[in-house]
Amino acid sequence: MQSKRIIKMFAMLFALTLTAAACGGGDATGTATSECGSDLAVAKGDSVTDLTVALVAPSAQDDVAFTQSMVDSLTRLGIEPQITDGTFVVEEAAAAIRGYAEDGINIVIAHGTQYGGSLAEIAPDFPETSFIWGTSADTQGIPNVFAYFPEADQGGYVNGVIAGNIAGDGGIGVVGPVEAGDAVAYIEGFTKGAESVGSSTSVVYTGSFSDVALATTTAEAHAANGVAVLTGTSQSAVGAVNVATANDLPWFGTQSNTEEWSSDLTVASQVYRWDVVLSDMITQIEGGTLGGEAMAVTLENGGLVMEFNGCFDLDSSIKSDAEAAIADIIAGNIATK
Repeated sequence: MQSKRIIKMFAMLFALTLTAAACGGGDATGTATSECGSDLAVAKGDSVTDLTVALVAPSAQDDVAFTQSMVDSLTRLGIEPQITDGTFVVEEAAAAIRGYAEDGINIVIAHGTQYGGSLAEIAPDFPETSFIWGTSADTQGIPNVFAYFPEADQGGYVNGVIAGNIAGDGGIGVVGPVEAGDAVAYIEGFTKGAESVGSSTSVVYTGSFSDVALATTTAEAHAANGVAVLTGTSQSAVGAVNVATANDLPWFGTQSNTEEWSSDLTVASQVYRWDVVLSDMITQIEGGTLGGEAMAVTLENGGLVMEFNGCFDLDSSIKSDAEAAIADIIAGNIATK
Protein backbone atom coordinates (compact mmCIF):
# COMPACT_ATOMS: atom_id res chain seq x y z
CA MET A 1 0.00 0.00 0.00
CA GLN A 2 2.78 2.43 0.95
CA SER A 3 4.78 1.96 -2.28
CA LYS A 4 1.60 2.35 -4.31
CA ARG A 5 0.83 5.58 -2.46
CA ILE A 6 4.31 6.99 -3.06
CA ILE A 7 4.00 6.37 -6.80
CA LYS A 8 0.59 8.03 -6.84
CA MET A 9 1.83 11.03 -4.87
CA PHE A 10 4.72 11.61 -7.30
CA ALA A 11 2.28 11.43 -10.19
CA MET A 12 -0.04 13.89 -8.49
CA LEU A 13 2.78 16.34 -7.75
CA PHE A 14 3.93 16.15 -11.36
CA ALA A 15 0.40 16.85 -12.56
CA LEU A 16 0.10 19.80 -10.21
CA THR A 17 3.42 21.20 -11.46
CA LEU A 18 2.15 21.07 -15.03
CA THR A 19 -1.12 22.70 -13.97
CA ALA A 20 0.70 25.54 -12.23
CA ALA A 21 2.79 26.19 -15.31
CA ALA A 22 -0.30 26.27 -17.50
CA CYS A 23 -2.02 28.76 -15.20
CA GLY A 24 0.87 31.19 -15.11
CA GLY A 25 2.62 29.44 -12.24
CA GLY A 26 3.23 30.20 -8.62
CA ASP A 27 6.22 31.22 -6.52
CA ALA A 28 7.75 30.74 -3.12
CA THR A 29 5.46 33.35 -1.56
CA GLY A 30 2.33 31.23 -2.01
CA THR A 31 0.81 33.08 -4.96
CA ALA A 32 -0.39 32.18 -8.42
CA THR A 33 -1.51 34.35 -11.32
CA SER A 34 -3.96 33.14 -13.94
CA GLU A 35 -3.64 33.99 -17.60
CA CYS A 36 -6.46 36.27 -18.66
CA GLY A 37 -9.28 34.18 -20.10
CA SER A 38 -7.70 30.87 -19.09
CA ASP A 39 -9.74 27.82 -18.09
CA LEU A 40 -10.02 27.69 -14.30
CA ALA A 41 -11.00 24.02 -14.19
CA VAL A 42 -9.04 22.02 -11.62
CA ALA A 43 -6.92 19.23 -13.08
CA LYS A 44 -7.73 15.77 -11.76
CA GLY A 45 -4.79 13.96 -10.19
CA ASP A 46 -4.19 10.23 -9.93
CA SER A 47 -6.14 8.81 -7.02
CA VAL A 48 -4.18 8.74 -3.76
CA THR A 49 -6.40 6.06 -2.21
CA ASP A 50 -8.58 3.06 -2.94
CA LEU A 51 -10.80 3.83 0.04
CA THR A 52 -14.36 4.93 -0.65
CA VAL A 53 -15.19 8.58 0.11
CA ALA A 54 -18.44 10.50 0.51
CA LEU A 55 -19.02 14.23 0.92
CA VAL A 56 -21.93 15.96 2.63
CA ALA A 57 -21.97 19.73 2.11
CA PRO A 58 -24.39 22.62 2.75
CA SER A 59 -24.36 24.30 -0.67
CA ALA A 60 -24.05 23.35 -4.33
CA GLN A 61 -20.86 21.56 -5.31
CA ASP A 62 -20.23 24.24 -7.97
CA ASP A 63 -20.95 27.24 -5.72
CA VAL A 64 -17.56 28.90 -6.44
CA ALA A 65 -17.24 29.14 -2.67
CA PHE A 66 -17.18 26.85 0.36
CA THR A 67 -18.41 23.54 -1.06
CA GLN A 68 -16.53 23.86 -4.33
CA SER A 69 -13.31 24.39 -2.40
CA MET A 70 -13.68 20.84 -1.03
CA VAL A 71 -14.78 19.31 -4.34
CA ASP A 72 -11.79 20.90 -6.09
CA SER A 73 -9.46 19.64 -3.37
CA LEU A 74 -10.72 16.08 -3.75
CA THR A 75 -10.34 16.39 -7.52
CA ARG A 76 -6.67 17.33 -7.10
CA LEU A 77 -6.25 14.13 -5.10
CA GLY A 78 -7.93 12.12 -7.86
CA ILE A 79 -10.86 11.23 -5.61
CA GLU A 80 -14.38 11.01 -7.01
CA PRO A 81 -16.59 11.04 -3.91
CA GLN A 82 -20.25 10.28 -3.62
CA ILE A 83 -21.77 13.72 -2.98
CA THR A 84 -24.84 14.96 -1.16
CA ASP A 85 -24.84 18.75 -1.48
CA GLY A 86 -27.32 21.48 -0.72
CA THR A 87 -27.91 20.11 2.79
CA PHE A 88 -28.01 23.41 4.62
CA VAL A 89 -30.72 21.92 6.83
CA VAL A 90 -28.76 20.09 9.52
CA GLU A 91 -31.26 17.24 9.86
CA GLU A 92 -30.95 16.45 6.14
CA ALA A 93 -27.16 16.46 6.41
CA ALA A 94 -27.28 14.16 9.44
CA ALA A 95 -29.42 11.66 7.54
CA ALA A 96 -26.94 11.68 4.66
CA ILE A 97 -23.91 11.29 6.95
CA ARG A 98 -25.50 8.35 8.76
CA GLY A 99 -26.66 6.81 5.49
CA TYR A 100 -23.15 6.80 4.02
CA ALA A 101 -21.75 5.22 7.19
CA GLU A 102 -24.45 2.54 7.12
CA ASP A 103 -23.52 1.84 3.49
CA GLY A 104 -19.96 1.06 4.54
CA ILE A 105 -18.25 4.12 3.06
CA ASN A 106 -14.70 4.28 4.48
CA ILE A 107 -14.41 8.07 4.77
CA VAL A 108 -17.34 10.45 5.26
CA ILE A 109 -16.55 14.17 4.98
CA ALA A 110 -18.99 16.41 6.86
CA HIS A 111 -18.17 19.76 5.28
CA GLY A 112 -19.95 22.20 7.55
CA THR A 113 -19.31 23.61 11.00
CA GLN A 114 -23.02 23.24 11.74
CA TYR A 115 -22.77 19.45 11.43
CA GLY A 116 -20.74 19.05 14.62
CA GLY A 117 -23.65 18.19 16.90
CA SER A 118 -24.90 15.52 14.51
CA LEU A 119 -21.43 14.06 14.13
CA ALA A 120 -21.05 13.75 17.90
CA GLU A 121 -24.09 11.43 17.86
CA ILE A 122 -23.30 9.53 14.66
CA ALA A 123 -19.55 8.88 14.70
CA PRO A 124 -19.48 6.73 17.87
CA ASP A 125 -22.04 4.39 16.26
CA PHE A 126 -19.60 3.62 13.43
CA PRO A 127 -16.13 3.12 14.99
CA GLU A 128 -14.72 1.57 11.79
CA THR A 129 -15.66 4.62 9.68
CA SER A 130 -13.45 7.70 9.55
CA PHE A 131 -15.28 11.02 9.64
CA ILE A 132 -13.58 14.21 8.46
CA TRP A 133 -15.24 17.40 9.70
CA GLY A 134 -14.75 21.08 9.14
CA THR A 135 -14.37 23.77 9.56
CA SER A 136 -13.42 23.17 13.16
CA ALA A 137 -10.29 23.04 15.27
CA ASP A 138 -11.92 20.49 17.59
CA THR A 139 -12.42 16.74 17.02
CA GLN A 140 -14.80 16.73 20.02
CA GLY A 141 -12.62 14.02 21.52
CA ILE A 142 -14.02 11.41 19.11
CA PRO A 143 -11.28 8.94 18.05
CA ASN A 144 -12.61 8.41 14.53
CA VAL A 145 -13.04 12.10 13.68
CA PHE A 146 -10.44 14.29 11.97
CA ALA A 147 -11.08 18.04 11.87
CA TYR A 148 -9.80 20.75 9.54
CA PHE A 149 -9.89 24.53 9.53
CA PRO A 150 -8.41 27.46 7.57
CA GLU A 151 -6.34 30.25 9.06
CA ALA A 152 -8.52 32.47 6.86
CA ASP A 153 -7.31 35.65 8.53
CA GLN A 154 -3.97 35.17 6.78
CA GLY A 155 -5.25 35.47 3.23
CA GLY A 156 -7.81 37.96 4.46
CA TYR A 157 -4.98 40.20 5.63
CA VAL A 158 -3.26 39.95 2.23
CA ASN A 159 -6.50 40.77 0.40
CA GLY A 160 -6.96 43.71 2.78
CA VAL A 161 -3.51 45.09 1.98
CA ILE A 162 -4.26 45.00 -1.74
CA ALA A 163 -7.78 46.36 -1.34
CA GLY A 164 -6.60 49.19 0.91
CA ASN A 165 -3.96 50.22 -1.58
CA ILE A 166 -6.56 50.27 -4.36
CA ALA A 167 -9.29 52.00 -2.35
CA GLY A 168 -7.19 54.68 -0.69
CA ASP A 169 -9.65 57.04 1.00
CA GLY A 170 -12.57 55.50 -0.88
CA GLY A 171 -13.48 52.92 1.73
CA ILE A 172 -14.16 49.20 1.45
CA GLY A 173 -17.51 47.42 1.80
CA VAL A 174 -17.52 43.97 3.40
CA VAL A 175 -20.49 41.59 3.12
CA GLY A 176 -20.31 38.95 5.85
CA PRO A 177 -22.68 35.98 6.31
CA VAL A 178 -23.14 34.52 9.81
CA GLU A 179 -20.70 36.01 12.32
CA ALA A 180 -18.89 32.72 12.93
CA GLY A 181 -16.11 30.40 11.76
CA ASP A 182 -13.81 31.21 8.89
CA ALA A 183 -16.06 34.11 7.84
CA VAL A 184 -15.14 36.05 10.97
CA ALA A 185 -11.47 35.09 10.63
CA TYR A 186 -11.34 36.25 7.01
CA ILE A 187 -13.08 39.55 7.72
CA GLU A 188 -11.00 40.35 10.80
CA GLY A 189 -7.79 39.62 8.89
CA PHE A 190 -9.01 41.64 5.91
CA THR A 191 -9.82 44.62 8.14
CA LYS A 192 -6.38 44.52 9.77
CA GLY A 193 -4.70 44.34 6.37
CA ALA A 194 -6.65 47.32 5.05
CA GLU A 195 -5.93 49.33 8.19
CA SER A 196 -2.21 48.58 7.86
CA VAL A 197 -2.14 50.68 4.70
CA GLY A 198 -4.43 53.41 6.05
CA SER A 199 -7.76 52.31 4.59
CA SER A 200 -11.05 51.69 6.39
CA THR A 201 -13.70 49.00 6.08
CA SER A 202 -17.46 48.95 6.65
CA VAL A 203 -18.52 45.44 7.73
CA VAL A 204 -22.12 44.19 7.65
CA TYR A 205 -23.11 40.61 8.56
CA THR A 206 -26.33 39.44 6.91
CA GLY A 207 -26.92 36.57 9.35
CA SER A 208 -27.14 33.97 6.56
CA PHE A 209 -24.64 31.82 4.67
CA SER A 210 -27.07 31.14 1.84
CA ASP A 211 -29.31 34.18 1.32
CA VAL A 212 -28.07 35.60 -2.00
CA ALA A 213 -30.78 38.29 -2.08
CA LEU A 214 -29.73 39.60 1.31
CA ALA A 215 -26.09 39.68 0.29
CA THR A 216 -27.15 41.59 -2.82
CA THR A 217 -29.04 44.29 -0.93
CA THR A 218 -26.21 44.63 1.58
CA ALA A 219 -23.68 45.12 -1.21
CA GLU A 220 -26.00 47.61 -2.92
CA ALA A 221 -26.09 49.64 0.29
CA HIS A 222 -22.29 49.65 0.37
CA ALA A 223 -22.17 50.79 -3.26
CA ALA A 224 -24.71 53.54 -2.58
CA ASN A 225 -22.47 54.76 0.23
CA GLY A 226 -19.63 55.21 -2.26
CA VAL A 227 -17.19 52.43 -1.39
CA ALA A 228 -14.32 51.89 -3.81
CA VAL A 229 -13.92 48.12 -3.27
CA LEU A 230 -16.10 45.18 -2.20
CA THR A 231 -15.39 41.80 -0.61
CA GLY A 232 -17.41 39.06 1.04
CA THR A 233 -17.50 35.39 1.89
CA SER A 234 -19.76 32.29 1.79
CA GLN A 235 -21.90 30.83 -0.99
CA SER A 236 -24.21 33.86 -0.77
CA ALA A 237 -21.38 36.15 -1.89
CA VAL A 238 -22.37 35.73 -5.54
CA GLY A 239 -25.04 38.38 -4.86
CA ALA A 240 -22.39 40.83 -3.72
CA VAL A 241 -20.17 39.96 -6.70
CA ASN A 242 -23.01 40.81 -9.07
CA VAL A 243 -23.32 44.21 -7.40
CA ALA A 244 -19.56 44.75 -7.72
CA THR A 245 -19.79 43.94 -11.43
CA ALA A 246 -22.78 46.23 -11.98
CA ASN A 247 -20.98 49.11 -10.25
CA ASP A 248 -17.51 48.47 -11.72
CA LEU A 249 -16.01 47.86 -8.28
CA PRO A 250 -12.95 45.67 -7.69
CA TRP A 251 -13.83 42.46 -5.84
CA PHE A 252 -11.78 40.22 -3.51
CA GLY A 253 -12.72 36.57 -3.05
CA THR A 254 -12.07 33.82 -0.55
CA GLN A 255 -12.63 30.06 -0.24
CA SER A 256 -12.57 29.52 -4.03
CA ASN A 257 -11.35 31.57 -6.98
CA THR A 258 -14.19 33.97 -7.85
CA GLU A 259 -12.96 34.87 -11.33
CA GLU A 260 -15.74 32.64 -12.66
CA TRP A 261 -18.24 35.06 -11.13
CA SER A 262 -16.40 38.24 -12.14
CA SER A 263 -13.70 37.70 -14.73
CA ASP A 264 -12.66 41.36 -15.05
CA LEU A 265 -13.16 42.78 -11.56
CA THR A 266 -11.94 40.00 -9.27
CA VAL A 267 -8.51 41.20 -8.16
CA ALA A 268 -7.36 38.25 -6.05
CA SER A 269 -8.83 35.26 -4.24
CA GLN A 270 -7.71 33.34 -1.19
CA VAL A 271 -8.21 29.70 -2.22
CA TYR A 272 -8.64 26.87 0.28
CA ARG A 273 -6.50 23.87 -0.70
CA TRP A 274 -7.91 21.23 1.64
CA ASP A 275 -5.96 18.56 -0.25
CA VAL A 276 -2.88 19.61 1.72
CA VAL A 277 -4.36 18.20 4.95
CA LEU A 278 -6.65 15.61 3.38
CA SER A 279 -3.65 13.74 1.97
CA ASP A 280 -2.16 13.51 5.47
CA MET A 281 -5.45 12.34 6.95
CA ILE A 282 -5.86 9.67 4.28
CA THR A 283 -2.34 8.39 4.93
CA GLN A 284 -3.19 8.02 8.61
CA ILE A 285 -6.53 6.36 7.86
CA GLU A 286 -4.83 3.82 5.60
CA GLY A 287 -2.44 3.14 8.47
CA GLY A 288 -5.29 2.48 10.88
CA THR A 289 -5.60 5.88 12.61
CA LEU A 290 -9.16 6.99 11.90
CA GLY A 291 -9.13 10.38 13.63
CA GLY A 292 -8.13 12.31 16.69
CA GLU A 293 -6.36 15.30 15.11
CA ALA A 294 -7.32 18.77 13.87
CA MET A 295 -5.29 20.22 11.01
CA ALA A 296 -5.03 23.77 9.69
CA VAL A 297 -4.45 25.05 6.17
CA THR A 298 -2.14 28.07 6.14
CA LEU A 299 -0.06 30.18 3.78
CA GLU A 300 3.01 28.40 5.09
CA ASN A 301 1.87 24.84 4.35
CA GLY A 302 0.34 25.77 0.99
CA GLY A 303 -3.22 25.06 2.08
CA LEU A 304 -4.01 28.73 1.49
CA VAL A 305 -2.99 30.15 -1.88
CA MET A 306 -3.42 33.72 -3.09
CA GLU A 307 -4.53 33.58 -6.72
CA PHE A 308 -4.23 36.83 -8.67
CA ASN A 309 -6.48 37.48 -11.65
CA GLY A 310 -4.46 37.98 -14.81
CA CYS A 311 -7.37 39.95 -16.30
CA PHE A 312 -7.13 42.66 -13.63
CA ASP A 313 -4.47 45.30 -14.24
CA LEU A 314 -2.98 45.36 -10.75
CA ASP A 315 -0.13 47.79 -10.18
CA SER A 316 3.12 45.86 -9.78
CA SER A 317 4.04 47.77 -6.61
CA ILE A 318 0.75 46.77 -4.96
CA LYS A 319 1.32 43.15 -5.88
CA SER A 320 4.83 43.40 -4.45
CA ASP A 321 3.37 44.72 -1.20
CA ALA A 322 1.02 41.73 -1.09
CA GLU A 323 3.84 39.28 -1.69
CA ALA A 324 5.89 40.97 1.04
CA ALA A 325 2.91 40.63 3.41
CA ILE A 326 2.66 36.90 2.62
CA ALA A 327 6.36 36.43 3.36
CA ASP A 328 6.05 38.35 6.63
CA ILE A 329 2.99 36.35 7.70
CA ILE A 330 4.81 33.08 7.02
CA ALA A 331 7.85 34.36 8.92
CA GLY A 332 5.68 35.32 11.89
CA ASN A 333 6.37 39.04 11.56
CA ILE A 334 2.72 40.02 11.09
CA ALA A 335 -0.13 39.16 13.48
CA THR A 336 -3.26 38.66 11.38
CA LYS A 337 -5.63 37.96 14.29
